[in-house]
Amino acid sequence: MKKIYFAVFTVICSNFYAQTKNDSINQMDEVIINEGRFNTPISKQNRNVYVISSETIKKLPGRTLQEVLQYANGVDIRQRGPFGTQADISVDGGSFEQTVVLLNGAKVIDSQTAHNMLNLPLPVEAIERIEVVRGPAARIYGINSLTGAINIITKKPTDSGFMVSTYAGSNFEKDTQDTGDTFYGTGIQAGAVLGKEKQQHLIFASHDKSNGYRYNTAFENNKIFYQGNVQINDKNEILGSAGYINNGFGANGFYAAPGDKNSTEIVQTTFANIQSNHQITDSWKIMPRVTYRYNYDDYRYLGNSNLAVGRSQHYTNSIAGELNSTVKLSKGEIGFGAEFRNENIHSSNIGDHDRENVGLYAEYRRSFTEKLDVNIGTYLNYNSDYKWQIYPGIDASYAITDAFKIIGNVGTSQRIPSFTDLYLKQTGNIGNPDLDSENAFQSEIGFKYNKRALSLNANYFYRKIDNYIDWMRNETTVPWQSQNTGDLNTNGINLRGTYRFDFSKDSRLNILLGYTYLDSEFKTARTETYSKYAISSLKHQITNTIDYQFKNLSVMFATRFNERITGPSYWVNDFRVSQTINKFTIFLDGQNIFNATYYEVGAVPLPSRWLTLGVKLVTF
Repeated sequence: MKKIYFAVFTVICSNFYAQTKNDSINQMDEVIINEGRFNTPISKQNRNVYVISSETIKKLPGRTLQEVLQYANGVDIRQRGPFGTQADISVDGGSFEQTVVLLNGAKVIDSQTAHNMLNLPLPVEAIERIEVVRGPAARIYGINSLTGAINIITKKPTDSGFMVSTYAGSNFEKDTQDTGDTFYGTGIQAGAVLGKEKQQHLIFASHDKSNGYRYNTAFENNKIFYQGNVQINDKNEILGSAGYINNGFGANGFYAAPGDKNSTEIVQTTFANIQSNHQITDSWKIMPRVTYRYNYDDYRYLGNSNLAVGRSQHYTNSIAGELNSTVKLSKGEIGFGAEFRNENIHSSNIGDHDRENVGLYAEYRRSFTEKLDVNIGTYLNYNSDYKWQIYPGIDASYAITDAFKIIGNVGTSQRIPSFTDLYLKQTGNIGNPDLDSENAFQSEIGFKYNKRALSLNANYFYRKIDNYIDWMRNETTVPWQSQNTGDLNTNGINLRGTYRFDFSKDSRLNILLGYTYLDSEFKTARTETYSKYAISSLKHQITNTIDYQFKNLSVMFATRFNERITGPSYWVNDFRVSQTINKFTIFLDGQNIFNATYYEVGAVPLPSRWLTLGVKLVTF
């Protein structure tokens, strides 16, 4: 690993932000981070935040949100099935239940299980950028933001037109255990946008299908997503969105290997959100929001052969209302707000349960000098099962020069156990209704440097999670059971950096390198021998992209290195080559081009080398 450390420290990494003709480091300060009550230019951010832009997404060798996020430094995507089938997401060594996902600031919380949190009806073509906020963020986003938050911002079109895209790919291997057919994947996506001065609309739909990459991993995925923006006048705006996804897949080895060789699963999600912005006075702004999410999860342990045995069906509903407000003062700015959330589940092996959550926010932001910025606030939470709790936090930054800034923050947060954690009753998995909620404390210090073609970001953090929840057992012959397993302490280092070479106005090279080191230790002895999730946390992670563009030709190489607490380390290398001619773009993706054998969850092997050829027509 010495060579790895040397390479990383030679090119310290920064914001995951590939630069192009219209997307340079010098323009990065124009990106506004959405924080519920405050909208902050990224140059003024006091936290470890970075942005994945739409230009970066277009160049990455991936067609789904899950594939895009796997290249983000410090973000751990643990896939059971590829190409958006199913994946867990965590940040900086947390569990997949400890990261909150947001869509345009609206929280996407799956109260059944976070395994389904990324089952979103959102094609990547509709994404403007992805904001990654690291560390406990209850003060900003409320419950479940224990180790970080992923906020997905959709596009607000200014032009009108349409998009059609299709692709086909294969690993050129045959299904020797079943049909004998060659494994393949195909898909088609279509969308239209209407961009007017006072209103903007977009609608996207997609169909993806594959016979898998090994026995019983076939999938079919259908999505539709609509968004509309209406500017009533200069002081009032309404944003509405709605989407539906039907995702069915073979789940060979996903949860109960090797007995679940023939299992299948269907996950259907409906998501709707309406929110608005109202400038009441020159100094007072309010932002109400209502969000609804429905999720249906149908797991069939024996597949379709015997639906009377080993079938689990879960129907989950959540509705949330939120009202945020900001008031500008002569010195600083105050943000405050309140939210209400109702969650309920009807399930064949979890039962019928419901709960309510009420949260109150308060923040104060001020620049005490031209160089010193401070944000301080708290989140007061009431849950019908866990009663009252409070989560304060503070962020600060000091600009040494225009290019060099020191940042520091201290934050706290909470994670309410999911219905699966509490009440699941299966042969191999048993919930625990006596679980306590998880609580996190984290302190972080670092610096940012941004000048001309070079951008650097380095951070050290210490985090303590009390009442950490994991699924444990003493021996392989007994069921897994959810337990509060003790206190998990983590020391972490995160380094990111980019450098841009401009050879001419039509030719440029961008290099990005990121490194994360995590040292996690349980301070309370755990008597159980086996852990389902904690042992798969990352220890070392390297992300690297090299992006060259000449006029309308783009070539990107992407490399990922993961070393987990247990199991072998692995390198995965991908590429995308794309050429745009007028409004047509043709692209070739190569994923896992050196045929690495690797696992991200349990004993589920991920695909060998996979090649995909596609074409896209975009008129807007």
